[in-house]
Amino acid sequence: MRARLIAAFAAVYVIWGSTYLAIRFAVQTLPPLMMASARFIIAGMIVLLWARFRDGAAWPTRVEWRVGLIGGALLLLGGNGGVSWAEQRVPSGIAALLVAVVPVFMVLLEWLRPGGRRPRATVFAGVGLGLAGLALLVGPDALRGGSRSDIAGALVLVFASLSWAAGSLYTQIAPKATSGTVATGTQMLAGGLALLAAAVVAGEPSRLDLAHASTSSLVAFAYLLTFGSLIGFTAYVYLLAHTTAAKASTYAYVNPVVAVLLGWAIGHEPVTSRTVLAAAVILAGVAIITVTRDAAPVTRGGR
Repeated sequence: MRARLIAAFAAVYVIWGSTYLAIRFAVQTLPPLMMASARFIIAGMIVLLWARFRDGAAWPTRVEWRVGLIGGALLLLGGNGGVSWAEQRVPSGIAALLVAVVPVFMVLLEWLRPGGRRPRATVFAGVGLGLAGLALLVGPDALRGGSRSDIAGALVLVFASLSWAAGSLYTQIAPKATSGTVATGTQMLAGGLALLAAAVVAGEPSRLDLAHASTSSLVAFAYLLTFGSLIGFTAYVYLLAHTTAAKASTYAYVNPVVAVLLGWAIGHEPVTSRTVLAAAVILAGVAIITVTRDAAPVTRGGR
């Protein structure tokens, strides 16, 4: 169990940090929602078939499909789909920093839900720091100097962070499947189908032209499918089932560091002093939230 937890944390820390740059390359010539839907539909089918024919697990029940659809819609349609769409407009490093506020939203949502617990004063301090860093990164001055597409991308990323936080909390309190592998596959497949429906509504199928897709986009898609979905997302669902949401969410202050460095080194994305300062403020807030929540006594309010 300890070795699996360490491997799962390593996967979400490092691999997910690299997926932001991979998404940026993928959406250069592939429609974002179509790309994300194909990634998770294929991964979900692989995981479900693996669970069925290698582990002998039963096919998902109606309840498991319902849980998978709700969790998949929040995590993959709202969360990953929002990031994929926004990275057409926002650099991958900035996207990762905006998504780093996920623990802030998790604290607020956990407090507001029925039976939730009120955070400690130090957690509120961490929330305040995280929001201050977010404001510094995309505050009034930055928004006035940016284009409309940059502003839209930033707002979508904030919504994606909120949706991912809600999906993470829902996954923890939802009825548990008899097989964690089946739960992962169900969530990816259902979320992928939700992404496909959104892509059709957005008119993306008419924009899909694989003949003119760049090699970098196709390689990035293969990387996202293999490492981001099959390995990374499976590791995250495993962490949600075997540790607290607070510990699982610690990836949020490692991913941005990896993403910013890769975006600068490989994607030639600029790293300004404002970005560095905002990153420090956001990550300090997330660290305070995580450490304080981890040390707090567990209360039963509705769990």
